[in-house]
Amino acid sequence: MSVKNLVKPELVFAKQQISSKKRLLEQLAESVSDRLHCNADEVYDALLGREKLGSTGIGNGIAIPHCRLDKVNRATIVLMSLQDPIDFDSIDRRPVDLIFALLVPTNQCDEHLATLAQIAELAQAEEKLDLLREKQDNTELFEAFNALL
Repeated sequence: MSVKNLVKPELVFAKQQISSKKRLLEQLAESVSDRLHCNADEVYDALLGREKLGSTGIGNGIAIPHCRLDKVNRATIVLMSLQDPIDFDSIDRRPVDLIFALLVPTNQCDEHLATLAQIAELAQAEEKLDLLREKQDNTELFEAFNALL
């Protein structure tokens, strides 16, 4: 499935004031729980459990926190930019300011991996990332993201 089809305007958050990795994961869980009809604590636990296996900070200021959950009814990406970068234990040690969080139903393993690959490819295009970082509100960020794909 295309990344473009997984990002909805109501799950795009520009210039968030978040101060830590833990708070970011909590905010992601809270943001998706109502929209995906799942429990915020379960989402948080799943995201945190994945982070304990190794940081999803992939470099260039990008993190792709992700998990599979039984109760998620459809694959979804939450796109978020941060006002100030935070430490995310990234592979290149750079702080993170762009987040592409992926939540998928447990039965969509192949789609999950393909989507992660698409996001990782986007993360290699510095000029595209800079364009996303410039956007100051949710609508601008959503429109810029869609234009890049």
